[in-house]
Amino acid sequence: MGCSTSGSIMAEVTSNNTQSIELGESLNRRAWLRFRENLPAMVASVFLISLIVIAICWPFVSGLGNQHSDAQFHAPSAQYWFGTDVHGRDLFGRVLAGARISLLVGLVGALVSLVIGVFWGATAGLLGGNWDNWMMRTVDILYSLPSIIFVIVIITTLEGLIQGWVESIFGGDGSETARHILLYAGLGAVSWLTMARIVRGQVLALREQQFVEASRSLGLGTWPILWRHILPNVFGVVIVYLTLTLPAVVLYESFLSYLGLGIQPPHASLGSLIAEGAAQINPVRVYWWMILFPAGGLAALLMALNFIGDGLRDVFDPKSTKES
Repeated sequence: MGCSTSGSIMAEVTSNNTQSIELGESLNRRAWLRFRENLPAMVASVFLISLIVIAICWPFVSGLGNQHSDAQFHAPSAQYWFGTDVHGRDLFGRVLAGARISLLVGLVGALVSLVIGVFWGATAGLLGGNWDNWMMRTVDILYSLPSIIFVIVIITTLEGLIQGWVESIFGGDGSETARHILLYAGLGAVSWLTMARIVRGQVLALREQQFVEASRSLGLGTWPILWRHILPNVFGVVIVYLTLTLPAVVLYESFLSYLGLGIQPPHASLGSLIAEGAAQINPVRVYWWMILFPAGGLAALLMALNFIGDGLRDVFDPKSTKES
């Protein structure tokens, strides 16, 4: 009798585990099918993946590289697809290098905003009371500041201090490293505010749910509840907003590089390439390819990131899910 009861319990547990796995696979498959049905998002995904692969592999397969030549201001041709710049460098390779750096800066800045925004918003929403009031008033104050001006102030005031700190630790010229650190930190510091508000709203809705109350009744503390039960349930919203934050950070970086406060030559950024092209516009001759291709690359990159973000929003937004 005991053996048969034990066997039936084991069979029921196995059946439940199998159903859970099948349910997870079904949800993942439905999410993928829903994303695949979004044609702009699929095209943007293919474009972005292709761009990343080509940008990474191009320096290894191209003999042109970043070298100077005598072919200054060479128009687009079979040898130079995007023409050349003032130093005779292949503009196609420069645009790819600029896209690679812009994506890297955007990704790091978006990850910084992810960490700060999720921690700040989740903590405020879960603690509530005076903590929530104080933390969100801080967000409101930072919202009132012009974000791009805030980043410019951070870079211009702290660059000398960070440069001295980097040089004292690593030696050599630390100006480039200091500029990169401040660029990542500054862009992340102005991009987390909306993330914090979104996460806080989700946490406020989730903390009154029965599974959270059950966890409290079992003796779980605030932080275990946050990590085990709250954050996994806001994962979809966080991923969607992260993909929508990435193009904003890329645009900020390009604008700062255009102003001379971001990535600067000899390194390439899409913003600095546009600035170089704009500097060559004169009444005598316009080297149109020097501004057309970097600006077109930036526009295509931003559109692709926004289309992917819209596709992921359709996948993860439960209100947009329609039962077939």
